Amino acid sequence: MKRFLPLLVLLAGIAVIGRSLRESRNPGPFDVVAFGRLPVLAGGRMKPLDSVARNSLLLLSNSTSPVVTPDLRRLAAVEWLLDVCFRSGQADTYQVIAIDNPDVLSLFGLKHEDGSAGRRFSFLQLQPKLDELDRQAKLANPIEAQLRTPFQRGVVQLYGNLVLYLQLKHSFVMPDREDFLGELLRFQDGLAAGVAAVTAKQAGQPYDEAALTAMLTMGGQFDTMAGTAALLVIPPDDSNADPTAWKTAGAALLETFGRGNVNPAALAYAGLAHAWQRNQSDEFNKLTGLYRSDLAHRYTEQLAKCDAEARFNAAAPFSQSMVLYVIAFFLAIFSWLAWPRELGRSAFYLVALAWFVATAGIAVRMWLEGRPPITNLYSSALFVGWGSVALCLALEAIYKNAIGSVAAGMTGFATLLLADKLSLNGDTLEMMRAVLDSNFWLATHVVVVASGYSATFLAGFLAIIYIFRGIFTRSLDRATADTLARMVYGIVCFAMLFSFVGTVLGGIWADQSWGRFWGWDPKENGAVLIVIWNALILHARWAGLIKQRGLMCLAVFGNVVTSWSYFGTNMLGVGLHSYGFTDAAFWSLSLFVLSQLLIIGLANLPLAKWRSFKTGTRHSPGHALPAK
Repeated sequence: MKRFLPLLVLLAGIAVIGRSLRESRNPGPFDVVAFGRLPVLAGGRMKPLDSVARNSLLLLSNSTSPVVTPDLRRLAAVEWLLDVCFRSGQADTYQVIAIDNPDVLSLFGLKHEDGSAGRRFSFLQLQPKLDELDRQAKLANPIEAQLRTPFQRGVVQLYGNLVLYLQLKHSFVMPDREDFLGELLRFQDGLAAGVAAVTAKQAGQPYDEAALTAMLTMGGQFDTMAGTAALLVIPPDDSNADPTAWKTAGAALLETFGRGNVNPAALAYAGLAHAWQRNQSDEFNKLTGLYRSDLAHRYTEQLAKCDAEARFNAAAPFSQSMVLYVIAFFLAIFSWLAWPRELGRSAFYLVALAWFVATAGIAVRMWLEGRPPITNLYSSALFVGWGSVALCLALEAIYKNAIGSVAAGMTGFATLLLADKLSLNGDTLEMMRAVLDSNFWLATHVVVVASGYSATFLAGFLAIIYIFRGIFTRSLDRATADTLARMVYGIVCFAMLFSFVGTVLGGIWADQSWGRFWGWDPKENGAVLIVIWNALILHARWAGLIKQRGLMCLAVFGNVVTSWSYFGTNMLGVGLHSYGFTDAAFWSLSLFVLSQLLIIGLANLPLAKWRSFKTGTRHSPGHALPAK
């Protein structure tokens, strides 16, 4: 039976992936799935409300896990958004706002045990001290980001999150209103009388004071909504209009005074709020369908992309790939202990399946964004992992020794985990910065240099496999060591070529963008360091200055050089290339660098400490474990 194991493992993996592709189901009678696919304009691009809900919840709570309400109901992200927008008083009690800094927490007189999981709190808990938070934020804002104290960074982040929360509350209707739809309908019915009252007052004639008061009251509410909301939820009447013609609900309602009637889209959202507040699922579903049908006549392409993005969010292809990479990693490790052929093939098939799923995910992102695969740090992490695994698949197809599968599982999981952490910054399909707005250079320089990153990291991880097998196992025989050395050498050659070509292409792009080919910018220095380090490895090998262990040590240090170019230069916060600035990754990067230095230290232990040496295998200078 074990000969069928690879096929069974592959079929099980396909079944898991297929299950994730099923149509999303509504958690109750309300068609929240259809609501989540309605389009809005946010962050400069069209996106479904499902993405708005997920990204907003991720920013506020650093998690997209279901929101647990005080009555222990579990709400999906879009249900939480519906409550924030349509039942804001109730949503204010949900503990979703993350606070990690203890000094920021003490600002509100709260303790960790007052929050969910010790770090998430409700808007209602924070509301009494918002004035003090505003004062502290005004003191911290003028200070450069990299010079702020942890308390100041926490204050600025929390302030921005609360602004986002208030923007969401004002996105569709005026918050804390029991019947905003009724108010809008009465306002529309009395609009003529209100306009007449304003005209009469301006002319110094008798006027209807009640009609004038109603007009001014509603106008003030509309103005508050327009000045607070950020989501552009009301489409223009003309589908060919510029995307910037989309409006906030408040701005569309203010136009009522000029057009003579309330915008139909604004009325539709008010109707949805009315149905949601009163648990009228049939009315909610009917209104959602009617509004979508109206949009379908004018925004067919945009709706198709919003549907696809919502399905993409639910399928979570990169999370699925991450799980498959982990399973493949362990199967490949176990293949070195037993059933090498069957477990090795099983691991290879799972890696190939995970890589295919990641490829499909990257392709969907490219279609949604209309861009090449790399546009920001998040997508670069996806691509670096994708490229590394592609090279691992090629190595495994050639050598069939499970080393490629182990490296693929390790690099695939690590890069997808990194991408997951980078997604905490919000929308990963963000609009391009002006200096990067060039599909040609994104498809050439960025892709080529990222391929160099992929190869350099892969060479380092293959070297780690060599070192760990030599130190902790007895499996590093001469043939295996020679094979790993050939792998590392070949990958370093690939990395050298692509990092060099990518760096030159980057200089040409810089010349077109800024009028100079090279300016010793930190990011440019980081790129050339990778080229120099790969060249150093090759020259040291050719000149006989290093043998296998020396090659592996230099390859591992290549991880340090590449991670510095990849993240460290961005964290400096200076230079023309610091568009990925984040100080949150500082400790993670430091720990990674420390781990690589410790591994290099392990590699330089005397041969007597290597378990493969203890087995009695003798190593001449050209064999598996030379001194250096």
